[in-house]
Amino acid sequence: MMSGPHLRLATPPTTTVTVAQRQTLRLKLKPKAPTTGDVDGAWWPRSWDLSAELPALLAVLAVRLGRINRVSYNLTTWNVADRRLNVDEHQVRLGGFHAQHPHTIDVIAANGTRLTLLVLAPTTHPATAHPIMMIAARRNNIDSIEELLAPIAASKPVPPPRDRPDDPAVQRWELDGGLVSQRA
Repeated sequence: MMSGPHLRLATPPTTTVTVAQRQTLRLKLKPKAPTTGDVDGAWWPRSWDLSAELPALLAVLAVRLGRINRVSYNLTTWNVADRRLNVDEHQVRLGGFHAQHPHTIDVIAANGTRLTLLVLAPTTHPATAHPIMMIAARRNNIDSIEELLAPIAASKPVPPPRDRPDDPAVQRWELDGGLVSQRA
């Protein structure tokens, strides 16, 4: 028995499509002015993955800096990253250094202009991150990185409230005095 003609489909065995969600870039820069202080603004990435985080950041910074050639970062802060990243049809060199401050990245344009950004941990609480970013981006701010990060260092995790069982009988028992100690 003969079957009809066979169509041969030329499809790749696996196709991976990554759709990046459009999220607001959490970046605040000082106004264009003579450089003051240790940083030129603050960035609050959503993860420690440079390959995922940098394209959106560099696209925004390219408006101010022009073509960006290099980004330097602290090796121990970020996840392992490739040495080059393709952004807008050109390569940006990534350089990881142990000597780089762990809470900064440097973005260097083709013309040599450099922006140093304070980097807030992705897990920073929004109520803490927002004021730090606003202060870091003030025109004449000359605070050190440690001074800018002081609110994070000062905020200690709030201990959870005492365990209170949700059982209504236990709650009534506690309201009635709970365990009464026996005095001898």
